[in-house]
Amino acid sequence: MANEDFFDNVQAYGKWKSDLVTTIQQFQDWLETTGLEDSEQSLKIYETLQTLKYDRITLAFVGEFSRGKTELINAIFFSRYKRRLLASEAGRTTMCPTELFYDVDEPTPYMRLLPIESRLEDTSITEHKQNPVNWTQVQLNINSPESMADSFAQITKTKQVKASEAKRLGLYDIITDQNGTEVSGEKLVEIPMWRHALINFPHPFLEQGLTILDTPGLNSLGNEPELTINMLPNAQAAIFVLAADTGVTRSDMDIWRRHLKSFRRNRNNGLIVALNKIDTLWDDLKSEQEIMASIQRQCQESSKTLSIDINRVFAVSAQKALIGRVKEDNDLISKSNLPSLEHVLANEILPQKQKLVRNTIVSNIFDLMKSSKAILVGQFNSRKKSIASLGGMSGKSENVIQKLLEKTREEQKTYQKNAESLHASRQILLGQQKRLNTIIALDKLDDHISKSRTAMQGSWTTNGMKTAMKLLFDGLSGTITEADKQIELTNRLISSIYTRFQEENEETGSQIKAKLFSIASYKQEIELLYEDAEEYRTSVYSTLTEQSFVIKKFFISLVSRARNIYYQLNKDSDSWAKGALTPLIHQVKAQKQDLQLRLDQLKKTGESRDSLTEQVNELTKEAKMLQRHIIDLNAMLTIVTTPILSAKSKKKPGTKSKVKQ
Repeated sequence: MANEDFFDNVQAYGKWKSDLVTTIQQFQDWLETTGLEDSEQSLKIYETLQTLKYDRITLAFVGEFSRGKTELINAIFFSRYKRRLLASEAGRTTMCPTELFYDVDEPTPYMRLLPIESRLEDTSITEHKQNPVNWTQVQLNINSPESMADSFAQITKTKQVKASEAKRLGLYDIITDQNGTEVSGEKLVEIPMWRHALINFPHPFLEQGLTILDTPGLNSLGNEPELTINMLPNAQAAIFVLAADTGVTRSDMDIWRRHLKSFRRNRNNGLIVALNKIDTLWDDLKSEQEIMASIQRQCQESSKTLSIDINRVFAVSAQKALIGRVKEDNDLISKSNLPSLEHVLANEILPQKQKLVRNTIVSNIFDLMKSSKAILVGQFNSRKKSIASLGGMSGKSENVIQKLLEKTREEQKTYQKNAESLHASRQILLGQQKRLNTIIALDKLDDHISKSRTAMQGSWTTNGMKTAMKLLFDGLSGTITEADKQIELTNRLISSIYTRFQEENEETGSQIKAKLFSIASYKQEIELLYEDAEEYRTSVYSTLTEQSFVIKKFFISLVSRARNIYYQLNKDSDSWAKGALTPLIHQVKAQKQDLQLRLDQLKKTGESRDSLTEQVNELTKEAKMLQRHIIDLNAMLTIVTTPILSAKSKKKPGTKSKVKQ
């Protein structure tokens, strides 16, 4: 039994993306038909289509081992296979971070496993994802649940290595005995066989762009900084899984504080707490009311300890929900309370995150469409004026026509001045952008990173290494602050250019607004990364672990992330600067064409009054064509600005939810 609201909302999001892709492609054809297409627009459209193609919404399952994270995934997503697909038994099961998704470029189901030995390389998991050859690949037979379950069991595999090798791999906490004493380097210890797992699976939810991130317990979280620094913060929603029989333990609290910072910084938006295994509190010697009171107390205590709203804490039994769905026992499903958690996922968490993705993607295309519409509306109004003007010329003298010609030529001179002014403004803007590029240049950043790494590696003490780490991120923060000031100056320049253009071209420029650039999101990312770097730098892990491995992980997880932020900033600022004046340039180009058209019409009229009717007919035909183009564009704008309809909003007034509460 699947949750209908959850499925409907993910499906609605997928349909919205599909409709938007079709509309953007139609808009691209429309630009070509109207003659408004240029290289910058084509590039922006291509980038938007690529973003839509690869866009994913990530839902992470986080918690200490033996809390039932994997069982929860089985119950929500894979119960239709009538068995457990992902291994979920007592004790540790998932030994490495696991991503379940749908690969649009390679739809054939597969599982890729990254060997644990890759931790010795200076390559991040993100970089490894670009090279399938580095992974062990297992083809999945989706027609055989038993075969898939056997394949998925690989995620739980471990192997024995010498303690010295475990230490070399950075798995320091594994090579201590039960008393916390370091064991001999020759002693065999158990470590995960795989560092990361990717599962490409044609599930309806995954095909619509949902990615599930299943995380292992505290030890693996602590030893794979990239999971904490990159993967979890980039998730749009997370379910933090606790055990009802233990409540919030010290290790649970450690994960909550250290690994869910990005959600807590955002006022717990996108975060849900699942108090799992409530079936352990079901007691035949207690009344139903007593059991419910006990469960409610655990929810309240968890809410208070974690400082999260009680409405975000859900007491569930993943195991009983899975059994209920396999056996089609609706009473057991209802008693498991899993539908209530799914209902919030369906109607609040995922739609909220989908809206953010939608707004980011739509804004670029919307601006292009509005700019194009402004040009066509100007052309349409010009044709109407020309028709009215020519219609009243049949009885006019040569002197009147000559004066109109002179007036139009004066307008041409004004246009030329505007064009020259815009060209000069563009040169000034390019100078401002060049100064910004100098500040955030990647080669300058790489040089700074290289010197910092040399300083860390050459340090004789842990404190020296940590000081070099701090200096590196102090420099990164200083650079982003300097870039912010430069962008503010550039924004002021662009605003003044648009204001002046609108004043000089009131009729054609009134609909155009300057699109300013904000560095706020990049600045916030660097600030949060700075905090993460400080935590890593001052952690016990960085003190006790071998210095070379600490440095390696610092650069793979933290510094590489900082460089990616700067890379994206360079790319986005360049794209913005190149297109900042494009709407005005299009307007000037349209003005030039319009003025030339009017001059040609007046010259023809001066030569022969017989051509008036022919010109009026031609202009009328052009006006009708422009009107059709505007109507078509308005239809596209409607699709682009239509919000994603959730399952909740699609229900008719007065109908009850199909999800049992």
